[in-house]
Amino acid sequence: MRLRDCHNFHDFRRMAKQRLPGPIFNYIDGAADDEVTHRRNSLSFESCDLLPNVLRGVTEVDLSVTVMGQKLSMPVYCSPTALQRLFHHEGERAVAAAAGKSGTMFGVSSLGTVSLEEARRISSGPQVYQFYFHKDRGLNRAMMQRAKEAGVEVMMLTVDSITGGNRERDKRTGFSIPFALNLAGILQFALKPAWALNYLTHESFKLPQLDKHVDMGSGTMSISRYFTEMLDPSMSWDDVSDMVELWDGQFCLKGIMSPDDARRAVDCGCTGIVLSNHGGRQLDGSRTAFDQLAEIVDAVGDVIDVLMDGGVQRGTHVLKALSLGAKAVGIGRYYLFPLAAAGQPGVERALNLLRAEIERDMKLMGAKSVRDLNRSNLRFR
Repeated sequence: MRLRDCHNFHDFRRMAKQRLPGPIFNYIDGAADDEVTHRRNSLSFESCDLLPNVLRGVTEVDLSVTVMGQKLSMPVYCSPTALQRLFHHEGERAVAAAAGKSGTMFGVSSLGTVSLEEARRISSGPQVYQFYFHKDRGLNRAMMQRAKEAGVEVMMLTVDSITGGNRERDKRTGFSIPFALNLAGILQFALKPAWALNYLTHESFKLPQLDKHVDMGSGTMSISRYFTEMLDPSMSWDDVSDMVELWDGQFCLKGIMSPDDARRAVDCGCTGIVLSNHGGRQLDGSRTAFDQLAEIVDAVGDVIDVLMDGGVQRGTHVLKALSLGAKAVGIGRYYLFPLAAAGQPGVERALNLLRAEIERDMKLMGAKSVRDLNRSNLRFR
């Protein structure tokens, strides 16, 4: 399968599956427990229909939005995700460059494989730093200071991952970072020698944001141990307030799902929240972000920027979220599969295809700008 033959999310997923060893593909593709929430994330968009308006004279479409003070050329941004150089040797470099060309926001994770500083040099677009709350408060402060010095515009604290989810696909092959594969996992790697050659002929795999704490070379600490030993499950709203004050800028909580928590985020001084169930990778059986969107927009949408992610695979999904009041939507797997399939050209093609879908769908909806979309454009079944 060639890149030019990819026209949607499902094509990119198939191409990535052809290239990646099974354990790595399943790390991207999989989710927690029975993966019910993962499946429902995309299915939730089918619960309502778009109601277009015609004869509106739409010749040009303005897709630009402003999110937490950042001007984006389209209402879609690349959510921070971990371990990207495991999927393709370019990793975050490819995503940063592609997002910059698209004029949109991108994120780097605490578990990112390219440094904040290098990613900032690559892209002219706004940058988010997604971080986890550690037991070591000094480490938290140091990470925030480093992000400030790197020129990061938005700090994003993930609040739904105080422990790792039960990802059984990974357990079946023994997949972990550093690698500790069982026989089944080793055999699946052996079937994709091109990936191994690519992995071995490029710079060593590392986690620059945590290189003093999680050593990929000697195996000082695995990713699973990082979640169980370094992260602090006692994180509270008081801790969030302290971080918001320390950052003194655009501060976002990722993983908010209830109106009460959304109101607490406002009270703490946050400027944005991301409705998210972590792609179904944490608490299986949890509600989808799209199904919660209207309730939370009604609660706090007039005082804080409400974003969402989870299951976005089409331009029509984006339009439905915007019509309910989301300021923008985040994508994860939507760009990770193209990254795995073809590096930067893959991510660029995926973002361009999504932009084209949104523009076409806006015209068909009779909407000249994102601001024209509202709940009158939807009908729930």
